[in-house]
Amino acid sequence: MRLVLASNNAKKLLELQTLFAGLPVQLVAQSELRITEADEPHGTFVENALAKARHAAALAGAPAIADDSGLCVDALGGEPGVASAHYAPAVPEEGADREQRRARQDAANTALLLQRMRDVPDRRARFVSTLVALRHAHDPEPLIALGRWELALLREPRGSGGFGYDPVVEVPTHGCSVAQLETSVKNQISHRALAARAMRSLMQEVWRLG
Repeated sequence: MRLVLASNNAKKLLELQTLFAGLPVQLVAQSELRITEADEPHGTFVENALAKARHAAALAGAPAIADDSGLCVDALGGEPGVASAHYAPAVPEEGADREQRRARQDAANTALLLQRMRDVPDRRARFVSTLVALRHAHDPEPLIALGRWELALLREPRGSGGFGYDPVVEVPTHGCSVAQLETSVKNQISHRALAARAMRSLMQEVWRLG
């Protein structure tokens, strides 16, 4: 089955390709089909993931899957939440490709978050991933899988791996930042790994894959 990923994030595509390995699924980024990104006007991860999956499925005429994910900080009432990718004001786009702009935006988001949490003692946070898969744009029975990864917000970045907020959140069970984790370990314990594991089971049970 060809499954369209409703994202243009190359690192997210690579993560999900690894997490879905072994399933009879060919994951294709929507950008390869010249599908533009959908609007994400909603206040919850599940609503935005569903909107993105429906948009991709409709334009591709094929099954689609979307991930809406982000960092939720307890002391900020769940912020950045669904605004995680664009928490800080948009960075200038001149002279940079998509991945360079994304890296600049990630750095701005992280700096703003650390500034707002500078004097806050409660450092509890979690990464949340919500995956939604559809057989077609009007599928009345979307598959929905959720993963939560309990973490702690650091006071300064550590490590250079991963993307987004990975350098500024600590994995208590491993004593390092997410950016310092080996990729193989991250793909076992991350929020997206937990959601993907649940989605694999749903696809096998409901869609009869594998």
